[in-house]
Amino acid sequence: MASRTVSKDVITLKGSAAIVAEFFGYAANSILYNRGIYPEESFTKVKKYGLSMLLTQDDDVKSFIASITSQLSEWLEAGKLQRAVLVIMSKSSSEVLERWNFNIETDSEVIEKGVSREKCDKEIMREIQAIMRQIASSITYLPCFDEPCVFDVLAYTDKDVAVPFSWIESDAKLINNPQMVKLHSFDTKIHKVDTMVSYKADEWDEEE
Repeated sequence: MASRTVSKDVITLKGSAAIVAEFFGYAANSILYNRGIYPEESFTKVKKYGLSMLLTQDDDVKSFIASITSQLSEWLEAGKLQRAVLVIMSKSSSEVLERWNFNIETDSEVIEKGVSREKCDKEIMREIQAIMRQIASSITYLPCFDEPCVFDVLAYTDKDVAVPFSWIESDAKLINNPQMVKLHSFDTKIHKVDTMVSYKADEWDEEE
């Protein structure tokens, strides 16, 4: 009888934190590209999650996103991160136009007891792939920006977290009466990430 080799993908807390932080970096790049926050020519194509993804080549933006993902990974590993939000604002007025919410649930048993979980890497990749496809197609329903915009990242952490000096206390940068669209979620079995975009409705939407 032929032998059969079966393996399981073990997910550790450190590995899960790395997956989620890396996902946020690629998602942020995709949002910045698809929403036209930076010029198209400042992005380059790479292969990731079985898709063609776009990454900024702007040194300042690259450095900013890298520092954010590094810090998010640290907070994720400590089980202290509740949510990360990418906020898009008008450059001139600072009015908040869009909020990309990444809500995070952490398996407390993994944090407290140091246990690992099992989930197929390919399944996690497929779940992330579905979110990335949704981000790319969001331009079909999100309002066009008719002015230059900037972005910022908010992190919602447990109150007892030590905040690096490069991060400052912020208000929630909310949108009045936003439209909301829930996107797919993904789950490493340690961290579950729910994604949603809320945005300022066009004036003609509000009149309907």
